[in-house]
Amino acid sequence: MINRFEVIETNKMIDNYTLDVRTITLGISLLDCISDDLDTLNQNIYNKIKGLAKNLVKTGEEISKKYGIPIVNKRISVTPIGLIGGAACKTPDDFVTIAKTLDKVAKEVGVNFLGGYSAIVNKGMTKAEENLIRSIPKALAETDFVCSSVNVGSTKTGLNMDAVRLMGEIVKETAELTKEQDSLGCAKLVVFCNAPDDNPFMAGAFHGVTEADAIINVGVSGPGVVRHALKKVRGESFDVLCDTIKKTAFKITRVGQLVAREASERLNIPFGIIDLSLAPTPAIGDSVADILEEIGLQRAGAPGTTAALALLNDQVKKGGVMASSYVGGLSGAFIPVSEDQGMIDAVKEGALTLEKLEAMTCVCSVGLDMIAIPGDTKATTIAGIIADEAAIGMVNQKTTAVRVIPVIGKDVGEMVEFGGLLGYAPIMPVNNFSCDAFVNRKGRIPAPIHSFKN
Repeated sequence: MINRFEVIETNKMIDNYTLDVRTITLGISLLDCISDDLDTLNQNIYNKIKGLAKNLVKTGEEISKKYGIPIVNKRISVTPIGLIGGAACKTPDDFVTIAKTLDKVAKEVGVNFLGGYSAIVNKGMTKAEENLIRSIPKALAETDFVCSSVNVGSTKTGLNMDAVRLMGEIVKETAELTKEQDSLGCAKLVVFCNAPDDNPFMAGAFHGVTEADAIINVGVSGPGVVRHALKKVRGESFDVLCDTIKKTAFKITRVGQLVAREASERLNIPFGIIDLSLAPTPAIGDSVADILEEIGLQRAGAPGTTAALALLNDQVKKGGVMASSYVGGLSGAFIPVSEDQGMIDAVKEGALTLEKLEAMTCVCSVGLDMIAIPGDTKATTIAGIIADEAAIGMVNQKTTAVRVIPVIGKDVGEMVEFGGLLGYAPIMPVNNFSCDAFVNRKGRIPAPIHSFKN
């Protein structure tokens, strides 16, 4: 149990340093919804989600009120739809009907997002999975709350370059179909390598086939809390720095553990994992870049940034593991550009480039995230960016991802506003030397030699 002293300390972190529980995510298996009739499939999906999630938002609000802990989002993740729709969906438009069903039920139960309009194609694509992927642009353009992800590679299987090439085209088409909203559809689309199946964070969340019928996952965040703690140890040794981050991560994770257990009991659904990810917001003081600068960098992107980020990521995980037996998902430090005021400032000042961000992804959670690029960027160039980031994940046995937004009609230096937690961002330059001949090769990049462990 959390003691009185911890309650007082937690209240300080909430009031002064923007500590929050970023999300309670209800994971739902749709495997028992499968039907070869499209209308029946859609009805089964609607009934299953509505039945399990009807009290999710209310429960989150009650817990928040009881403990005084902000719970920013209540979300749902479902079994990858590429696995669910194969028997009934013969065309991309058939899959779009499922996206609309998901969107309808998400609105009715009141959640912020619903993830799982997804396909796992790291070794090859079934016809159904290809149809789902080709439906993504229309699905995201015609829904409000649905999020999509595609896993194109893994350490065990290598990279499916046919899927990588296709995803370059899909990202570009999604941008075109949502250009009236500054290509917002791309902010709800993630391309993964080594995707975890217990991730509560959007847009890449989905409910893995190895999970229970329903589970509660909690994502907790607190960059502002970590930064405040580090202010007290300026100039101290790395030993003191690391110890401070670990202790702070432990305290943050304890808050998530409390919320997760309470939500699990109230909803009578098993607790899955705590994801301790330092996920920033556009709010001042809630920035991972600010933590890096508190560690000793003039600006995020300066020499030493990758080392500082590696240190931060590792200590966050070590502290979180001590606070909960079930730390999982993508735990670590996120570096989404548009969602982090410090990252935005670093880009505007020229301290942070796409290439430096790629280097940073080698040592932190996920990848090239929420990066706005020129709208005229070629699909093959986007595919090349995806391939580079996926290769980092494949070789280093870690999850990496790409969520780039080619903003149609805008160019380098212009600003784009996404709103809410998605924030705003300057358009970043992209290396425009061609990779067409590389991307257009067919087949897979083989798995690295260290993948052969069994």
